[in-house]
Amino acid sequence: MKPIQVGLLGIGTVGSGTFNVLNRNQQEIKRRAGRGIEITMVADLDVARARSLVGPDVAVVNDARAVIANPDIDIVVELIGGYGIARALVMEAIEAGKHVVTANKALLAVHGTEIFAAASAKGVMVAFEAAVAGGIPIIKALREGLTANSIQWIAGIINGTTNFILSEMRDKGLDFDVVLKEAQRLGYAEADPTFDIEGVDAAHKVTLMSAIAFGIPVQFDKAHVEGITQLSGTDIRYAEQLGYRIKLLGITRRTEAGVELRVHPTLVPSKRLIANVEGAMNAVVVQGDAVGTTLYYGKGAGSEPTASAVIADLVDVTRLHTADPHHRVPHLAFQPDAMSDLQVLPMSEVVTSYYLRLRVADEAGVLAKVTGLLAEAGISIDALLQRRAEEVSADLPGAGAASTDLIILTHETREGVMNRALADMQGLSSVLAPITRIRKEELN
Repeated sequence: MKPIQVGLLGIGTVGSGTFNVLNRNQQEIKRRAGRGIEITMVADLDVARARSLVGPDVAVVNDARAVIANPDIDIVVELIGGYGIARALVMEAIEAGKHVVTANKALLAVHGTEIFAAASAKGVMVAFEAAVAGGIPIIKALREGLTANSIQWIAGIINGTTNFILSEMRDKGLDFDVVLKEAQRLGYAEADPTFDIEGVDAAHKVTLMSAIAFGIPVQFDKAHVEGITQLSGTDIRYAEQLGYRIKLLGITRRTEAGVELRVHPTLVPSKRLIANVEGAMNAVVVQGDAVGTTLYYGKGAGSEPTASAVIADLVDVTRLHTADPHHRVPHLAFQPDAMSDLQVLPMSEVVTSYYLRLRVADEAGVLAKVTGLLAEAGISIDALLQRRAEEVSADLPGAGAASTDLIILTHETREGVMNRALADMQGLSSVLAPITRIRKEELN
């Protein structure tokens, strides 16, 4: 059979990695796919640079639509990113009857329902393994490997930039701003790191995993998103003393009331494997009713790790290129007419446990007032730690001889209940600074 022909839109970090790995492992890939897979056309605004990367045998243009219009191109690989032109090009490729491979989690998290519906109507595939956790094959695991299971929950470290920052804060005892500058210097963080440090990137990814796990439409707009910009090195040290580590997690869980979909800093028991994932690495824990707990670990970004996922999608599409569309794995694992209308819960309805840190006046009766308010709200205390003024970092608000830190771990309670209790505690005259609240997950 003649090789399948691929058009590449964008040959940046991931695009060049895809081209190089595909060429390097061409024979292995052909043996697996049953036919050759060749990138025969590339679109990039920097034509000269693109030509220097792909050589004289590949057509290079500066207009992505020329790739889509080429009748010889079977698969379009979109590596441009973003919501704008990428959306238009993906929809045009689908309308032209081309299969699409993309690493664009933002696009699919926001416009996935529209894109998958269009692809199903045209009988083409949209493959997106590279959109979540780089080289880790988590999409394939959820869509195929765990298909016998009723997935109960997923928790993932799915942003390498934030995990690197949190690892450095813990190892070196530094605060966020200092470590962010170092992460930018080393290339782990972008010049504008907003999507990473504010949790948006992780929310895009957990939105896609949630849709596949529970058979619901992609609903990024309903995700609760918090980043790590407000985290203090002091809280990381206190967490360590209590047997926990703080990680930015993407969490999705099925409950009787609906689906939880959230990204936020989380205390995780230090004995859990995911708590020991350091640096820029990614890891995803999936809990299924039959298989139990499974863990997926690896590089979540980078040229060749992400290219590994792009090429795996190219092989899958090549194998199923001529198959009846009804015999292919559905985009979101469940058949399009069998999707669930299970609601995504507002954060106020989520039930979890909490770490609280209160900077309070060092005077009699303060602890009784605080615990009394928690008791009135029906919130049970799991553990309590008190640090006197001389043990408190001077960089925190309210530090001084007349103040102390109360650190409280609670049992599970509904977020709306905790919000009201926090407002009551914050109103106490003996509480000297804004209360720190970090959610806690046992993940067992």
